[in-house]
Amino acid sequence: MQASKTGQIVWHDLFTPDRTRAMDFYRQAAGWNYQTEQAADFAWGGGEKAFVLALLDGEAGAGFAETPPGLPDGWIPYAEVADVDAAAAQAEHRGGDILRPPFEVPGVGRNALLRDPLGALLGISLSRHSFPAPARQFGPEIYLSNGAGFPAEFYAAVCGWQLQAAQPQAKAKAQAAVPIRGPSNRLAGWHLTHVLPPLPRPAWVPKIKTASAAAARLAAEALGARFAGEAVLPGTQSPCLLLQTPGGALVIFSTAPALDGPLSTSR
Repeated sequence: MQASKTGQIVWHDLFTPDRTRAMDFYRQAAGWNYQTEQAADFAWGGGEKAFVLALLDGEAGAGFAETPPGLPDGWIPYAEVADVDAAAAQAEHRGGDILRPPFEVPGVGRNALLRDPLGALLGISLSRHSFPAPARQFGPEIYLSNGAGFPAEFYAAVCGWQLQAAQPQAKAKAQAAVPIRGPSNRLAGWHLTHVLPPLPRPAWVPKIKTASAAAARLAAEALGARFAGEAVLPGTQSPCLLLQTPGGALVIFSTAPALDGPLSTSR
């Protein structure tokens, strides 16, 4: 583990019933490309299986897998923690559930899958590699609670995150957003406090960086996605656009400049 990554989102998994369709969707909407690797003992299902890595500009920040039995389709973010087993125990103590107990991912580290007290799914991870947290594909994660609040004590105990006071928005139509900061005061995510779409449960939604959120929306809708709302986050000018993909996953597209610097090319 690199202490500098603690509290950051270091990976995303997409659980999907149609991996080929999902790959085409993000290729056209977000400009991603893919690399297929063979896992000798696949983390989600076991045995030797192909695992798809999603890349942008040479950096891998996500993996695509067939939805495991008993879990919903959609995105799972992974937060870096210092001790996966201790964090999972804290999750249960604070009213959450352990959906998958801590497990080893060869060459990657130790993970677990949790459900918070409001029903949102979150992975936790202890990295055993030197790659930095991916920065090209994703911005800070968005917590959509459908007006149900934010389980601050849970995330403080599990991830070391702190919910800050809400800031007034520059535009009346924008959703109120509250920053969520990690142990080093680095921005880890945002809690959108107002209802955007009606959700079956609160959820963490990835904020996917694109050259143009508006163009990404057009491409996504042409592929069958449904527009569900928008929000302007503090300190930004362009709205983030929330869509439901043809496979049912929620995503947020944002307009972000291209990044320079070191790449993370492996999970």
